[in-house]
Order: sequence, then C-alpha cells, then structure tokens
Amino acid sequence: MSPAAIFNIHLVLGYVPWLLCFGAYIWPRLRLMDRVEAQRAIAALHSFRFFGLVFLLPGVVGPNLPAGFAAFAAYGDFATGLLAMLALLTVRRPSVFWPSVVAFNLVGIVDLVVDYYHGTVLDLPDLAGQLGATYAIPIVYVPLLMITHVAAFYLLARPLPQATPGTGDEGRGGALSSRGSPSSAR
Repeated sequence: MSPAAIFNIHLVLGYVPWLLCFGAYIWPRLRLMDRVEAQRAIAALHSFRFFGLVFLLPGVVGPNLPAGFAAFAAYGDFATGLLAMLALLTVRRPSVFWPSVVAFNLVGIVDLVVDYYHGTVLDLPDLAGQLGATYAIPIVYVPLLMITHVAAFYLLARPLPQATPGTGDEGRGGALSSRGSPSSAR
C-alpha cells in the first residue's frame, strides 16, 4: 500500500473513534452543561493549539514539507490557541468572552478547512513522511478539533431556555443561562 493511501485511510479513520467517543461520552455532558462551562471546556482543548507552531521546526518536520502547508497550519493553530486562551481568561466578562468564543471557533475551523485544502492542492498525502513527528496531529488531534468546533457552533446557535413566569432568575434558564449563571460570575 502506498504512503499516500495509508495517510488518506488514517485521515478518514481518525474521525471514527473520536465520533464514537464524542457521541458516547463527551456530547451528552456538553449538551447538559451550562452554556459558559461548555464553551470553556471546548476552549480549554483548543488553547493547546499553540503547539501547531511545531510545523515550522526543522528536524521535527522534513525539509520537503510544503511551506504553503506548514506556515498556514502553524500560524492558524497559533492564532486559534491564543484566541481560545483569551476566551478562558475573560470568562468573567461576557462582553469579551462570547466574541472570543466566536472568534476562536471561526479562526479555528477556517484554519482546519484551509489546511485540508492546502493538503489536497499540495499533494500532502504523497509527502506524508515529511510530516515527521507531526504526522499524528492531522490523524489524531485534528478530528477532535473539527468535531468540537462543530459542537461549539451548535451550542452557540442553540436558543436560550425560555423564561417561565414568576420564577425570577431561574426562569431565564437557571444553570443553563450564560447570563446570571454561577460560572459567569467567576
């Protein structure tokens, strides 16, 4: 089997265990969490994307890894990681937290989609060996990142719980509301 075929199989199958794990263990909890806490959990995962700068390190990646792929992947991950950290640092300030959540998810998903595009255009499957130690990133880590971006957008688009008359703050969604929730006061 060619290296390109193995790489493509790895890319596709990398989603299967994460989707199974996400569906069985992660999504049921995220779906029930307070809106802020769910986005904080996703931001915590994405805050490690600063590690994508490794695509620029000679000796970690091969010398023939296309620069058009490496640079965009590295800086897109770095920007996403910094924006996710900003979201984590501003959780007590909803006026900054929510735009940061939207920003890191937009930048992050664009980064991943463009990385897939660059990988296709630059024939990355035939050069998969040039990924060196970073080979595991698109196979193991990227599927989870993509899945959690989709989940974050779903959670952002989900309507706030409706108020019930006469219940005060709990009527606005209680623990599920992003405003007035205990987590927004932290």
